Amino acid sequence: MIQAIQWDVTPQIIEGWSTPNLYGLMFVSGLIIGYFVIRKMFRKEGVADDVLDKLVFYMVIATIVGARLGHVLFYGPYWDSMITIEGVEQIQTRGYFSHPFDIFKVWEGGLASHGGAIEILIALFIFSKRIVHKPMLWILDRIVAPIAIAGCFIRLGNLVNSEIVGNITNVPWGFKFIHNDCMSATISNCRWEDIPIRHPSQLYESISYVLIFLILMYMYWKRNSWNRPGVLFGTFLILLWGARFMVEFTKIAQVNHRSDWTLNTGQLLSIPFIIFGVFLLFRSLKKEPIELSE
Repeated sequence: MIQAIQWDVTPQIIEGWSTPNLYGLMFVSGLIIGYFVIRKMFRKEGVADDVLDKLVFYMVIATIVGARLGHVLFYGPYWDSMITIEGVEQIQTRGYFSHPFDIFKVWEGGLASHGGAIEILIALFIFSKRIVHKPMLWILDRIVAPIAIAGCFIRLGNLVNSEIVGNITNVPWGFKFIHNDCMSATISNCRWEDIPIRHPSQLYESISYVLIFLILMYMYWKRNSWNRPGVLFGTFLILLWGARFMVEFTKIAQVNHRSDWTLNTGQLLSIPFIIFGVFLLFRSLKKEPIELSE
């Protein structure tokens, strides 16, 4: 008999309080670690700390706004969904367009990495032009490792929330997510033996992000890949979105009416990033390396 990990963690830090919670703690922890990583890079290259403080402001706003809007627009639900149970019509889900103020309730969960990525690119373009006055690839090459480690902690936050869970499986490291597979009204009566075993997809992604972080740090510090603009960013796009593409095969569909798609929304959105990463990497490797003083 398969012995699955019984996951009964709740995101509450203080019982009865929805905030602060463990998801928020994970999110902030990822940002703090990323801050110290990029500060070490900046100091190596003689960049003033006040530039980093401005970068953090741009990144935090872009991450939260972009990821939230990405979830709303890419995954919905847009309008209230109605179902009928024993002849009685009931509301199954709340749609963001039906309840627009729900869009601002970030603390309830619902962030999409693709939306965050798009908004971060826009914010970094503005930052590169207004603050550092350097080519956009300069800042992109230096921000990708911090983003990878921050992504690891965000996925750990998803694990704490028992969200973005995987498909049913029989692997020995599978998880039983009681807070995902039991209705809140009957969670106390839910038996562990009745809960399906699922892939811990959040862990798959968080582990892959740690590996990507280590690869990028090795390339920056040991291989001097910073001196070929675009190499680190291109590698990041290929590895991160490639990992995301593969892990999506283990996830349940985040949008019910798309569950029969061959490739899900996350995979379709990842493909353009991967293609651009391959193009950028090959183009960057053909260029002559630059000196640090530049």
